[in-house]
Amino acid sequence: MGTSRAVVVGSGIGGLAAAAALHQSGWHVTVLERAASLEPVGAGISLAPNSQRALDVIGLGDEVRSLAAWQGDGGMRTPSGRWLARTDSAAAAERFGGPLVLLHRSALIGLLRARLPESAVHTATAAELVSPGRADGRRAVVRTTRGDLEADLVIGADGIGSAVRDTLFPGHPGPSYSGFTTWRVIAPGLGRPFDSHETWGRGALWGSHPMKDGRIYAYAAAAVPAGGRAADDEKAELLRRYGDWHDPIPGIIASVGAGQVLRHDVHHLADPLPAFHRGRTVLVGDSAHAMAPFLGQGGNQAIEDAVVLAHHVGPDGDLAAGLAAYSAARVPRTTAMVRKAARVSRLTGLSGRPAVALRDGLMSAVSRLGPGLVLRAFDGIADWRPPQRTYAAGTRDGRTTRP
Repeated sequence: MGTSRAVVVGSGIGGLAAAAALHQSGWHVTVLERAASLEPVGAGISLAPNSQRALDVIGLGDEVRSLAAWQGDGGMRTPSGRWLARTDSAAAAERFGGPLVLLHRSALIGLLRARLPESAVHTATAAELVSPGRADGRRAVVRTTRGDLEADLVIGADGIGSAVRDTLFPGHPGPSYSGFTTWRVIAPGLGRPFDSHETWGRGALWGSHPMKDGRIYAYAAAAVPAGGRAADDEKAELLRRYGDWHDPIPGIIASVGAGQVLRHDVHHLADPLPAFHRGRTVLVGDSAHAMAPFLGQGGNQAIEDAVVLAHHVGPDGDLAAGLAAYSAARVPRTTAMVRKAARVSRLTGLSGRPAVALRDGLMSAVSRLGPGLVLRAFDGIADWRPPQRTYAAGTRDGRTTRP
């Protein structure tokens, strides 16, 4: 019997993207989610051209691009409002082949969910990997509250604290604290335009970006010890930390309710995994390569994972070879991304006045030399393209299918 049944543990962006890509490739897919609903944890997400091209593979790229908000000029600022670097969304789109799209995570989850049969997703269903199986032999086994499931392929998409990863690689040290905590909000529009920006201070940053529906996606990060929480509420904490920063930051904070501010410590997988698979089980997204958010690539890389996995593992193909090819393609790229995000976090975390002045001066100097130099930091990231099918693999009933 050819391989055909895939079980996805976790229904975040990576899990649903993998499920959609595998379903499209001919797998019978079951998604298991322990939460009672698919309502995502988080606020907004930025989708760069690399993940949009990955979404093209499963037929969602154009729909996502239609949600892009024209941002015009933007860039990096200091807390006083001085511009350190300017960027132009048109120049970025020309360089990388598309715009940056900012949308609510729930919107993306909804789009991905709609690519699956209604019966594919099971909420309120905790899952445990009992056996990863053998790629050339016995099937994997997943234990659920509804009974055990045997699967030809299991996808661990259960996030940074992944129990699937722990089962596959019990000797791995797991995630570590990045040194930063983050806050995220979706704020109502201010009734006036503003330039999209990210503002870097001393050991802290703030980002404000308009979305097409008129709302604002804003986030903040600060270098603080892990486990901290505001004595009153997180909105008050934002006002203490960022209330005297430049316009429109104070107004954005004032416009949201105390209960609308999400706070999370940032953990990452500083030590890369030796592979993203073992037996018939494979990891995607944060389960495989959790990274600090300073490149805005966490969700983007999870979507890349999904289409690369589906490209290499057909329901009736050589599973062992396909999973090895997936790991070979994804481990080096995502390891480099985790490390680059960590380097950016160290720049963000500078707090001494001389070091911050030097950092800001270098950013300003690079910007004056041309916007292309600023955008060059995303070469090799935003210009990624999904693997292409060969002609033989890309035909169905004599018709060429879209790669």
